[in-house]
Amino acid sequence: MGELATKFALQTDEFKNLFLGKFAESNLKAGNSEKYYQILTNFDFIFLKIQYPQFGVEALIRDYSLTCNPEVWENLGEENKLDPEQLKILKLIQDALQLSAHVLNQDQTQLVGQLWGRLQSFPQPEIQRILADAAESKSEIPRFRPITASLTTPGGNLLRTLTGHNSTVLAVAIAADGKTAVSGSDYNTLKLWNLET
Repeated sequence: MGELATKFALQTDEFKNLFLGKFAESNLKAGNSEKYYQILTNFDFIFLKIQYPQFGVEALIRDYSLTCNPEVWENLGEENKLDPEQLKILKLIQDALQLSAHVLNQDQTQLVGQLWGRLQSFPQPEIQRILADAAESKSEIPRFRPITASLTTPGGNLLRTLTGHNSTVLAVAIAADGKTAVSGSDYNTLKLWNLET
């Protein structure tokens, strides 16, 4: 693990909860968008938030969504806003996490393989640094690290994989607001989905 993870391990549980829960958001709301960007492009932060029991991948995805929140974004002065390239990089990471969420919700140890399998083809230095830090991270569990981007990459038609039905899904309807969906399977079950989480 890197410097952030080493320092994090020495902190109290209260600090850990506050740091993982509020650090990214509070920096952006305070106008420190550069710190917000640095933390969300730091592999240690990504890893720790996914591993920490009170948070997980869905809470991390919401951290990336803050730049889409008009309340937060409009209150930033122009000098505090991220540039388009930084926003693009954050969106790539968020999309990779969304594509991986169905796996990471079941097994957080798959983070490295998911990131490597989805982000290798993106040349941005921040993305490559995340992948390098991920490759160097220590794990007690053996894992595969794909040598090519072999999983669905961000930016395609697939946004997210919803899991939960045990049989064939026959129908999916998305609400007009785009926030919820209903799926129906051939074993007479309906599931209501919150598409944001």
